[in-house]
Amino acid sequence: MDTVAEFCDFRMFHGTGTKSAMRIGIDLGGTKIEGIAIDSAGQELARERLPTAQGDYDAIVQQIVDLVHRLEDMTGLSGSVGVGIPGTVSPATGLIKNANSTCLIAHALDRDLETLLDRPVRLANDANCFAMSESSDGAAAGAAVVFGVILGTGVGGGLVFGDAPHTGINAVAGEWGHNPLPWSTADEVPGADCYCGKSGCIETFLSGRGLSRTYQACGGRADVTTGDIAMRAHQGEPAANAALQIYEQQLARALATVINIVDPDVIVLGGGLSNLERLYENVPELWQQWVFSDQADTHLRRNKHGDSSGVRGAAWLWPVGEN
Repeated sequence: MDTVAEFCDFRMFHGTGTKSAMRIGIDLGGTKIEGIAIDSAGQELARERLPTAQGDYDAIVQQIVDLVHRLEDMTGLSGSVGVGIPGTVSPATGLIKNANSTCLIAHALDRDLETLLDRPVRLANDANCFAMSESSDGAAAGAAVVFGVILGTGVGGGLVFGDAPHTGINAVAGEWGHNPLPWSTADEVPGADCYCGKSGCIETFLSGRGLSRTYQACGGRADVTTGDIAMRAHQGEPAANAALQIYEQQLARALATVINIVDPDVIVLGGGLSNLERLYENVPELWQQWVFSDQADTHLRRNKHGDSSGVRGAAWLWPVGEN
């Protein structure tokens, strides 16, 4: 079975000795699972979304299997299967690691799916799938170096150089969400506990839960969604506006560190919080003070394919190649 480190090995699906006419992509998220079927030209044939079973590995595996079968029933075709996951496959053990859906950790998800689906299955980090999708024909098309950011239930990142993702020897390239928030202020230290076992990780500030926590600290209510925070800020609510100003500064600091290390041409935002329109104007202005350059020309862009980016990237884990 190919691992995430072999994402760039563009071999065709040949479980039956023939090339697959259809590709199925599964985007496994903390709150939803989405599946898409595409033809060899990348045209969508079928799509379905369902809530993710919470904390139950076996139930999640069965959800994915059932979703693949439903997509095949809807199209009348059999397809290759690629899955974007909120974690990665350990090159050392072949098991899932670093997943914010912690019930996946230490399981051989690819092998379990292969057994039930009776075909090869490829896995890749969901942020790598997102970055690959947006760099191929999305918001960062044509850019030499792309950093794709997921701002949602978790905070992830994926790096693409040219037309290939970079996963790294430890399969953790792009995992900026589990570094400390840079240039932290006194009230940001030590920060909230993170599922990874540390505290003060970027994810604890920039995830949806992190924004909600900041909003409450600014005097906002606990039952307000992140989408409503943006609406309330637009309506002039002081707590919401203060929370978003803090969030923008934190995001600018975190991305400035990425720019200082990788210097990408384009940073593309994905995940639910990428819908905050004000980020695209305010954050590049803010990160100027932390980027180690006289001028920061990095482009910050909203994703082109929306919620479809991750699932499209998963489908292309089996690229058209020789078709």
